[in-house]
Amino acid sequence: MTSATASAEKDKESWRDTILAGLANYIDAGSIVAGSVALGFWAADYGLSDTFVGLIGAFSANAISAGIGALIGGMLCDRFGRKRIYQYDMLFYAFGMLFLIFASAPWMLIAGFVLVGLAVGADIPASWSLIAEQAPDKKRGAHSGVAQMLWYLGPVVVLVAAYFLKPFGISGARWIFIHLFILALMLTFLRSKMSESRRWVESTANRQSGAAPFIDWKALFSGRYLATILYLSAMYGLWNLWAGYNGFFTPYLIEQHNLPDWVATLVPAGYFGIGIFSIYLIFMKLADKVNQRTLFGISAAMHVFGMALVAVFGFSNIAIVIAHFVIMGIAGGFGAQSFFQLWSADQFPTAIRSTAQGITFAIVRISLGIWSLAVPSLASADFTLLCWILVGFLTASGVIGWLWAPDNAGKSLEQLEAERQSA
Repeated sequence: MTSATASAEKDKESWRDTILAGLANYIDAGSIVAGSVALGFWAADYGLSDTFVGLIGAFSANAISAGIGALIGGMLCDRFGRKRIYQYDMLFYAFGMLFLIFASAPWMLIAGFVLVGLAVGADIPASWSLIAEQAPDKKRGAHSGVAQMLWYLGPVVVLVAAYFLKPFGISGARWIFIHLFILALMLTFLRSKMSESRRWVESTANRQSGAAPFIDWKALFSGRYLATILYLSAMYGLWNLWAGYNGFFTPYLIEQHNLPDWVATLVPAGYFGIGIFSIYLIFMKLADKVNQRTLFGISAAMHVFGMALVAVFGFSNIAIVIAHFVIMGIAGGFGAQSFFQLWSADQFPTAIRSTAQGITFAIVRISLGIWSLAVPSLASADFTLLCWILVGFLTASGVIGWLWAPDNAGKSLEQLEAERQSA
């Protein structure tokens, strides 16, 4: 085998592993939006109050349970390896999904979302660390972008399916959960053929042999690493308060404004579809080449403008609703979530990378869970106030992100660690 052939084969394997690892994003987002689609049916069938709807959102895969799963999963990933976690947590996900498929009482909704959330939370630091560690140095942004495309693809599939299945009520919505259950089982098999992260294996061997200094999770709570966790939590967490509202509650809230049925599913699906093209054409093409602060700043400004449209005009006008989702879709493709995945891997050494991502993700998702408790009641009482609060969250996220943003384009993980040590 020639060196060129070997290189091409290695590159192909790298993209394959990125896709298999990144499918965690698909089932994470898919379960969130599937819950939002079924929410209206559950609310009607079980007579759910705004408080109980908020409770579902708070403990769903969108929030608290995912945060707890990430915290536990991240630490286990650094101790036992990425492969062991991201392979078997899909079985746990499938078990939790059974509660949602066969839900016949409100308690089953909470139980199902808690179990699903724990599984997807544990998978996120495992898959994101693996993607960063096996990606070529000058294509780390591109590989991260693939995972983000899969995150956006999940809602597109779910929302389009929901449009056609809506006449069948909750029975139709169950098929959406069934497809996620089947995918989780398939991933368990396909991931068994993947290799462990080479960088994690080398890092572990070097520390055990004394060739590299010992470092554990306690290092994250001092100095530079603590500052990085706080920055990432603020930048991504404030943005995610909007994203959590958008992903879990938007179809439900649009239905409350008496717009045509197709608006609640196809327009949000269009948002995620536009986001896929934005990720591919902007983030994947530019994140490894241009100034990352500039790219992030443009996205942040667009987010603020797009949300302000709804704050001023509301959801009563279809044209405004469509304009809002187009702007947010373009901005979302190269915004806070894409950069959070990239930067949360770049800014920490291999020995504690997953733990750091798990802690940060836990802070973000648990905060979202607390916020989700208030969203339905606030939307019912004063939707305009809710929108302006979200504008404030996006503004703060943008300012924090732009001021702190690192520019690691094209640098290897080892080079970045050497720069941190020398600093």
